[in-house]
Amino acid sequence: MNANNTYVVETTALTKRFGARVAVDKVDLRIPAGSVFGYLGPNGAGKTTLIRMLLGLTSISSGSVRILGLPMPSGRAEALGRVGAIVEEPRFHRYLSGRENLHVAAAAREPEAHVRIDGALARVGLSKRADEKVSAYSLGMRQRLGVARALLGDPELLILDEPMNGLDPAGMEEFRFMIRGLVAEGRTVVLSSHLLDEVEKTADAIAIVDQGRIVVQGSIDELTGRAATVIVATADDRRAQALLAGYGAVPVDGGLRVPIADDNASAAINRLLVEAGLDVFRLEPERATLERRFLEITSRLEEAA
Repeated sequence: MNANNTYVVETTALTKRFGARVAVDKVDLRIPAGSVFGYLGPNGAGKTTLIRMLLGLTSISSGSVRILGLPMPSGRAEALGRVGAIVEEPRFHRYLSGRENLHVAAAAREPEAHVRIDGALARVGLSKRADEKVSAYSLGMRQRLGVARALLGDPELLILDEPMNGLDPAGMEEFRFMIRGLVAEGRTVVLSSHLLDEVEKTADAIAIVDQGRIVVQGSIDELTGRAATVIVATADDRRAQALLAGYGAVPVDGGLRVPIADDNASAAINRLLVEAGLDVFRLEPERATLERRFLEITSRLEEAA
């Protein structure tokens, strides 16, 4: 594996222009080795374009890329021999079975790729359906077959573009378990997705992209951070809201949501309510979700524009 380099992907001021339109705008990206990394943003934010640039499928307008420590595009052949990828919806020969499709893909690789087919099918949960025609597969099954195809080269780095499309809740849970298993083997997995909630449950670190720019990146804990609000429930929430008006308390199901500036604020809120004679039934920190952080960040960008 890539033991000599902290990052499996490094980009500096990476930019892609289509005429006057800038699809990827001076992106500095660092993806740690041995992690699940989420590249997140709304549809049309430039996620797929960046992936295509990393894989050498579209040219770079300016900036630089290193994959597994190798410069692109000069090191493309060596680097991509150690990378597996799904870009957009995976395509297959519909009237061949899943297993036959993997044999077709393995024929373009080293002989060991054929030996890995059964293991790849088992890893993605398709062993029992492997001999059915792909035309009978659901979108979610085709996504999983795409991951199996990406595993044929025994990659150090997996780059998956919207891999959770078409998966039901049970399928998403299975997918998360599969991804964590791949990382436990020492691989790195990059998930490009607009499903912030699902990636939050899987990823170790993320970058959030909007309009071609990375607006924030770091570990999940760094980005969600300390609780920014607390949920308060009392014997008289209407009176409690009046007492906490200076904190900006607002009603929510089950009580009040109260913004806090620091860890001491919770104690101050509790003391204020108790001294006013109110019984406090609940005072619970509410950790920000990635979705809320994304909305906060993009709202500030819109206001600044």
